Amino acid sequence: MEQGKLHLVKFQKRWQLLSYAEAVLYALGIAVLCYFITETVWFGLVTFIMSVLLFVFRKKPWKHNLNATSSYIDAHVSEASFSTGLLLQPEDSLSNLARLQRYKVSEELTKRLGDISPPNALKQAFLVMLGCILLGFIFHKLAIFPGVANELNNPKNTEQIQFVATDSVQVKSSIPAIEKQEIRVIYPSYTRLGSKSTADPNIKAVTGAKIQWKLQFDAAVVAPVLDVMGELKPMQKSETGYQVQLPLTASGFYSFKFQNEEGTEYTSDLFSLEAVADNPPEIEILGLEQYTYFDFSDKKLVELQSAITDDFGIDESYIIATVSKGTGESVKFREEKLNFKEAISKGTKSTRATKTLDLNALKMEVGDELYFYIEAFDEKQPKRNVARSETYFAVIKDTVGEQFGVEGTLGVDQMPDYFRSQRQLIMDTEKLIKDKPSISIQEFKSRSNELGFDQKALRLKYGQFMGDESEMEEAPAVIESHEEGEDHDHAEDQENILKEFMHDHDGDNEHNLVEQHEHEHEETSEEPEDPLHDYLHNHDDPEESTLFEESLKTKLRKALSIMWDAELHLRLYEPEKSLPFQYEALKYIQEIKNSARIYVHRIGFDPPPIKEENRLTGNIKDIKNYSKNETTSADLPFEAIENAVSRIEQLVQGEQKFKEDDTILFTAAGNELAQLAIENPGKYLQVLQGLKSIENNSGRTLENYQFVQKGLLLALPSTPQVPGSEKVYTDEINSLFLKQLEVYD
Repeated sequence: MEQGKLHLVKFQKRWQLLSYAEAVLYALGIAVLCYFITETVWFGLVTFIMSVLLFVFRKKPWKHNLNATSSYIDAHVSEASFSTGLLLQPEDSLSNLARLQRYKVSEELTKRLGDISPPNALKQAFLVMLGCILLGFIFHKLAIFPGVANELNNPKNTEQIQFVATDSVQVKSSIPAIEKQEIRVIYPSYTRLGSKSTADPNIKAVTGAKIQWKLQFDAAVVAPVLDVMGELKPMQKSETGYQVQLPLTASGFYSFKFQNEEGTEYTSDLFSLEAVADNPPEIEILGLEQYTYFDFSDKKLVELQSAITDDFGIDESYIIATVSKGTGESVKFREEKLNFKEAISKGTKSTRATKTLDLNALKMEVGDELYFYIEAFDEKQPKRNVARSETYFAVIKDTVGEQFGVEGTLGVDQMPDYFRSQRQLIMDTEKLIKDKPSISIQEFKSRSNELGFDQKALRLKYGQFMGDESEMEEAPAVIESHEEGEDHDHAEDQENILKEFMHDHDGDNEHNLVEQHEHEHEETSEEPEDPLHDYLHNHDDPEESTLFEESLKTKLRKALSIMWDAELHLRLYEPEKSLPFQYEALKYIQEIKNSARIYVHRIGFDPPPIKEENRLTGNIKDIKNYSKNETTSADLPFEAIENAVSRIEQLVQGEQKFKEDDTILFTAAGNELAQLAIENPGKYLQVLQGLKSIENNSGRTLENYQFVQKGLLLALPSTPQVPGSEKVYTDEINSLFLKQLEVYD
């Protein structure tokens, strides 16, 4: 870089630096002035930073670039001949005449720029700084603004505890004030938070912490006590003042009380005590399904990964695994406590714990089940918090199926676990028809025969409602034909053909049953007719022993008859022909279910008959009105608050003056409000303080009355709508608007 341009850049940097210096001098003067007024270092420091930013933004030193510098030199240095801009252009792009002028300007600026000073108001800024410092010193010596320092160092509204007399009429001397207050919160040892000092009387700490108050008064006081929700705790005398210590067990409110040497009682405002509960640990199991199934040939390992967190520290954590063996009454359980792969250090707030559960190592066999969950404890004293995760399952599948009894080369389940419904039989039959091309003939016949057996089991189950007590009853007589031209003799021939290949559960004793019925018919024909036969319910006769009326019995007989045909075609390996009979049986079963329902009809009002001779005469001599007097008592949980709202309204209107009985009323209202404020101290703290000031005769003003009345009204629970009250139309938009007004009220 040539000498002329180099001096131009130096001039620009000097110009920017002087602009920044001006801003600093102005800001320093203002900051010192604020320090002398407030006597607070941090307030002066904040003022200095804000002032520097303000003046820098006003001066804008970054605008003093090379172009602005070149324009300034052209205007104030005649030797530059308004050619300083040539120094900022590339030399290769200039003509010979321009290069000659560029060289001349560079030589002149090298000689002159060292003697030229950039434009600045540095002397003015220095004088303003000295003036602010001198003015601040005078303010400090003359103590012109003493209230500002006191207000900033000892804010009365939040931190400094103030006292008022319970009866301001008897006050004859000055109120003792606190010279020094110290509040220390000593946290439980397991939280590792130690102790903390605070100036805010509204305390929020973990449950179990100890709160210590140390107060130093500027005058002699008598019997100072700590009032915690009506429980008085005397303060102990120390070298510098009084102190008291209280364990934080529950949320509430507290205040201080004392007397002066003249016997006047003083009390402070109410302050909140908020106890924060120690939460139990949180357990999260990562990437694991709640149910895990293994085959016998699988590698039976469960990878368990978990994340455990606690607000103050974890004490210990482990896995509880329970192995279940056997079924039914012979089931046995074995519980084991398993540690994680990683060692969990006490006091850690967050940890990742893993474990590989080997089902073979747990001596699990086929059909066994494993239930496991994670249990974690924190370090809370004297009783630890415990957390437990959800229960997870791992099962080894049992590959052994049910045993089938084989008779006549056909497999049937001799002991079915349940009776299939007719709808299930239809679904299985349709599935069998669909699977017929893809399965072997032997499997097809086996499944068809099994469905026939299930159809028989269902038929016998419904037959019990008809009084059929034997599985060897003969087939019920067909009441009506299901298909035109159906040849039942042909069906019987088909059944006789398969007789030697089937185990006929339904017809082994059929010949005996026929002879028995014929014999009974002969005996019945010889016996005289019983005259009471039509009026008795004969349980010995299957036709008469029934739980249904005659129409339902007929429908059930039809359904059983159709089930016979459905079973027949399933036994003959013809599921396509059996399916229509199954649908028809299902239709009758549904009708029977619907017919068995009971309907209750509504009964109308039948007025008593009116004598025609008395009608429209207007005679009401013998007519008496019914009246009933009854006294009920309702519990009003916030009766004192409601009475206090009414009483405050009278005081606001100026109808009556404050009485001694009002103090008792407002005390009761404060006790009721304190019950609500325990759950939400910040919401009702100011209302409680307002009530207390009314009791102490320090807040019996119109503004305080209105504030307390509004707070008490908001504390009352919303009342249900009164019957008969006027209904006003409100839409959803208006309702949401009113709710938002209540939130920000």
